[in-house]
Amino acid sequence: MNKAGKQASGHTNPLFFAIELGIFAGIIWGGIRWLIYVFHFTKVIPGFLAEPFFQHAFLMKPAGQLTGYLFFILFSVIASLIYVFLLRKLKGPWPGMVYGVIWWAVIFLAGSWLFLQQPMFRLPWNSVVSEFCIFLLWGLFIGYTAAIEYTDERKREQRTKLA
Repeated sequence: MNKAGKQASGHTNPLFFAIELGIFAGIIWGGIRWLIYVFHFTKVIPGFLAEPFFQHAFLMKPAGQLTGYLFFILFSVIASLIYVFLLRKLKGPWPGMVYGVIWWAVIFLAGSWLFLQQPMFRLPWNSVVSEFCIFLLWGLFIGYTAAIEYTDERKREQRTKLA
């Protein structure tokens, strides 16, 4: 295996790829989630995924927001592992977008029953729409990146022609 996580045959190692993809998805989209919170597009705190483990008052402080950011990165790694191992062969942007919407629904609809989040109908509409859009784009990032890596045959054809 070389340093990019690729095996000698030219195929990407799914485990390393999924972890790397999840870290970048969490850093990028977790940062954007934090920004939409700072600019008051949403009332959902950045540490909402850490709410079952930490007190709400802590998650409102800067250290709590950082903790929430790290939880979002961890969540993104887990979500990308699931996507890469189950859905990586799906082509195009739509499967990733649907994947993001499913996670949004799980967190904001089912999550209220699990006390992860307050019920969606109690949130302001700008919070609901902002969170929906972030999760849609987050899923698009994960899904389309995996689709390009695992279904783009042009890269592999060029490697075999050069060899």
